[in-house]
This record gives sequence, structure tokens and C-alpha cells, in this order.
Amino acid sequence: MEGVNLTLLWNARVFTANGPKTRKGMLVDISGSKIQAVEPTNGAPAPAGAVDVEGRTVLPGLIDAHCHFSSDLQRSPGFGPRPPLAGEPPRPRELGYFVLAAAAAAILKSGFTTIRDVGCYDDEALTSRQAIELGVIAGPRLWCCGRIISATAPGGEIFGTMYCQADGPWEMRRAVREQVRRGADYVKFMATGARSVVGEDPEPPQMTSEEMTAIVDEAHRMGKRVAAHGEGLAGTRLAIEAGADTIEHGLSLHRAPDLLDLMATNGTVLVPTLSTFHDLAERFRDQFHPRLVAQASRQLEEAYLTVVAARVAGVTIALGYDSGPPGTAAAELLRLQAAGLNPQEALLAATAGGAAALGRDDLGVVAPGYAADMVVIDGAPDRDLEEMADPARIFMVIKDGRLVG
Repeated sequence: MEGVNLTLLWNARVFTANGPKTRKGMLVDISGSKIQAVEPTNGAPAPAGAVDVEGRTVLPGLIDAHCHFSSDLQRSPGFGPRPPLAGEPPRPRELGYFVLAAAAAAILKSGFTTIRDVGCYDDEALTSRQAIELGVIAGPRLWCCGRIISATAPGGEIFGTMYCQADGPWEMRRAVREQVRRGADYVKFMATGARSVVGEDPEPPQMTSEEMTAIVDEAHRMGKRVAAHGEGLAGTRLAIEAGADTIEHGLSLHRAPDLLDLMATNGTVLVPTLSTFHDLAERFRDQFHPRLVAQASRQLEEAYLTVVAARVAGVTIALGYDSGPPGTAAAELLRLQAAGLNPQEALLAATAGGAAALGRDDLGVVAPGYAADMVVIDGAPDRDLEEMADPARIFMVIKDGRLVG
């Protein structure tokens, strides 16, 4: 049935993400790429042409709001080609695009129908987005930032073409315009240094207030939202005050209740990326400088405290995996639960919360007028999130009203 246009799901248990947590015995009427109706079946038998999901749970297609969609699989062991052996010829650059196609397919089949790329090498995400939109490869909706805007910093030497380095307010405005010219859907900048770079201290601001304000003003003037990488509190504060729409990581925010209150008031979304701190502190600790591992261990504790504080303050939280391999982002749901969210709240972070991060009012909800992006789970993940992380539980993945997995 893959590739078939669906018109009617029957006898569904629907997690709408915008009202009552679940509604049993429902139909979901699909018209083209949109949801037309979500109504009770009133116990009637499934009509001809309907897909009877037999009480399984229908959720909005999941959204990963922090994904580095890249052919670099350093933190995705077991996915893609094996590492080259000594003495083998160098692999062609073009091989990376086959890796990207495999990654896109794996992500889509895992129930994530939308991802927000927060930085990749050589504009790979922009090219992949076009391939997906043209139907050349199967994959999720891709929301791209182009290149990350950074001040001149040690990270530029490490991340290369993932970055666009600039200094001073007018250079920052030019950097924003360059990303828009590339085709960026939104703009991302480094409010602080990166925890994975020995030469950077993630505590102080990487940019001045004037530089951050210039980025936000220029992007908003051109109708683009802004994501700010924020680790240390001082830089994160400047980014929030400058008007960034999302804070990526934001681990220090538990120290500043006033900033969380401001985020809740302004609708600023937090993307906490818990899995990435586990990566540096635990999973890949042998691959990083000991100082970075020790730092990540401290940050891991802070990140969990911030999720709790943000929840209490009423800040919108969006799921962001920032890890790998592709197709395993549901693991972040379990991290959010471990941090204190209940299963329904974690699912909201992966649906309506993700849509809020992207600034999309047509995704993340099962309701009339929304995109027909859905995942059907054999079970009740709003009660038991482990079911969401089990690939065998995925009964059906729908994107734009078409069965894709």
C-alpha cells in the first residue's frame, strides 16, 4: 500500500495534540494532503475504502526540532557505510548523498514526518529538501537554516562549511541575507560557544547584544524566525532579550526564573536536546577531550533541571534529538519523560511543540485544516512512551495524506 493516497481512517484512538488527550472510536477524513474531519464513528462499521486501524492510536506526525541532517555519521554508529579501512582509496564526496537519502527514509519510517535541520555541511540539507520536495527521494519535511551564523570563533575551524562567520552588526545582517539567499527557512545563530569545542567557553556570550539584535531584526524583517544556540546563561539571556524565537539547549535557564517567565510570555520555545548531553558525557566519552566530558556531565544535570523549571513556568517545549542514528529520535521522548514530563506532555513536545518551534500553524495536530501527517501506533503511547520508541509498534506512517511507511 506504500505510496497510496488515503482518504479515511476508521475506528481510531486519536491523540489530537490540541484538546482532549485521546478520543476513542474516531474517524479521520483526509482530503488530498489535508485533514478534513475528525469525528466519532458512533460504532458504525468501516465503509468501503476506509482503513480500519482497529483501535490503534493515531498521532500527529512527529517533529524533531533539532536535527543536524548531515552525511557525517560520526555519532551514528551502525548506520551507513562502514568506516574506510587503512589502505582503501578515499571515498567520493558524492557517496554522502546516498547516505542522506538512506537517513531521510529511516527518519520518515520512524514516524518523524518533519525535521528542522539546525546546521549541516556543504548545504546538504538544502539539497536534500529539494530532492524530497521533487519526489526524487522519500523523506520528512525539511526545515533548513542554511548555515549557522557565528562570530569569528574556534568553532569555525572545526565546523567549516556548517558556519557562516561574521563580526559586527552589519556583517551579521549580511550573514542573515546570505542564508535567505541560500533558501533558508529560518535563521540560526550562536549566542554562546559550543560544548563540543575545546577552544570555546560555552558560558559567556559569543556575540554582543548589538550583534544578536541585528540578526533577529534582519531575520524578522524578512519574515524568518530565529533559533539561538544558548548554553551559558549570559548569552542565552541576550538572545531571549533580542527576540530569538527558540532557544536551543538552554541548559542554564533553571538559574533564571525571570527568563523562563519571559519566554512563556513571549512564546519563546525551548528545545532542550537532552540526548546530546548524554552523548558527550556517556555514550561517546572516549571520543572527546576529558575537559569536554567533565563539562558535559555538569551540563547534563543542568539540562534536566531546566526542563522541570520550564514546565513549571509554562514554557513551550519542543523535542530536539541532536543525536543519532537517523530514525531513533523517539529516544528523546523517553529522556523528556525522565526529566519530569508525563507521556502526554512529551508527545506534545514532539507534535504541537515542534510545530510552534518551526512557526508552522498547519503541522503537529490531528484536526481539520491541518496537514495529513500522522503516525499510527499499535498501542497507547500517551500512556506508555516505550511503545513510541519500539519500531515494531509503528503500524502506519502518513505524510501529506499518502502512506509512506
